[in-house]
Amino acid sequence: MLADLFSLFTNEVSLKVFRYLYFSSPIWLPIILGFLFMEIWFRYIRTKYIEDQGFILLEVKLPKEINKSPLAMELVFIALYQVGSPKNYMETYLDGKIKPWYSFELVSLEGQVKFYIWTAPKFKNLIEAQIYAQYPTVEIYEVEDYAKKVHVDTASTTMWGTYFKLGRADAYPIKTYVDYGMDKDPKEEFKIDPMTSVLEYLGSMKKGEQAWLQILVSAHRTGKPNKHSEWVKEGYLKKRYDWSGPVKQEIKDLLAKLKSEEEGVPDRRPTKGEADTISAIERSLSKYPFEIAIRGFYIAKNEVFNSIGITGLIGAFRQYSSPELNSFKLGKFTDYDNPWQDFRRRRRTQLEKEMLEAYKLRSFFQPPYKYYRQKPFILTTEELATIYHFPGGVASTPTILKTSSKKAEPPVNLPI
Repeated sequence: MLADLFSLFTNEVSLKVFRYLYFSSPIWLPIILGFLFMEIWFRYIRTKYIEDQGFILLEVKLPKEINKSPLAMELVFIALYQVGSPKNYMETYLDGKIKPWYSFELVSLEGQVKFYIWTAPKFKNLIEAQIYAQYPTVEIYEVEDYAKKVHVDTASTTMWGTYFKLGRADAYPIKTYVDYGMDKDPKEEFKIDPMTSVLEYLGSMKKGEQAWLQILVSAHRTGKPNKHSEWVKEGYLKKRYDWSGPVKQEIKDLLAKLKSEEEGVPDRRPTKGEADTISAIERSLSKYPFEIAIRGFYIAKNEVFNSIGITGLIGAFRQYSSPELNSFKLGKFTDYDNPWQDFRRRRRTQLEKEMLEAYKLRSFFQPPYKYYRQKPFILTTEELATIYHFPGGVASTPTILKTSSKKAEPPVNLPI
């Protein structure tokens, strides 16, 4: 048997191939080595750039009253869209500069609901200025990272982590605050804020329980148009596909369904559902797109662990779903359906360690956990502001930490 296998490499054809590869190695070998060098070089300079800039965690404390629609938060996201990207090839390929990314987090620490923003220190002033411009009564503090205190310890703690993904193609938006009528700034008693369901879930955590929701965002830059919604691999001199390409194509496909195939027969009018779907997709084209990854964790001491905490986490974004548009669904998670898939729980423990580490590093768009277990999807600023904004009085969750007094600016005519 070994002789037969060896004969495959010693026949005349194989020897000719090996001889050709040997004599042509001065051509192809430098190319391969060049690509390997570029891969190692870019990984090194980008990792160094990330480590050099560092990161901080900001906590946003809300006042007792906020009379703003999610449009205010959408303006904050718009301001972050154009900031910090490489300006030229020198910054990209020599300095290792990359597109910035941020993490907007909704966290419950034993029932205390908190709003966090993770970012590089150089963006702190910008973020604070934009938030204060829209929400002048909030307070922002730099705090210690809550996630660093948690470790995988199966003897005392049970944890369950997951990713969320979209149920349909990126071209279809989720149900947003505009669909709920919040863009018109109605009175608090008439507001229907879909985010209250998430806050109520977070506020239901008991002593010994924690629930984390992490929304990682990075501006989506346009590239070569692609009519498909699959992600194109990013090379050193290539760009990703233009998100607007598949969106426009989807609109064309929906309109094509209204046309009659018979000559002389007029095109039918769209139903209300079809018209609303086309209108929502067209509206998303006027918004800025972000690449998104969403992680969730439920963590509890073994003695207080409640499987309902996992159920609530899975359904945290269900209110943003629409049969005609898009929805959030469960992505990869730290568990297995059948016991024989994970003998002695080794694989699950490893997954928990990796996902927890990725959460702490807020790593997804860059190594060491680039696109870990899932590819990013697209949400516009309108969709982002729907799932992360600072709620008004309609959110009556008592465990949201709020400031005890209203913040005010000092008079401008005070003596120096």
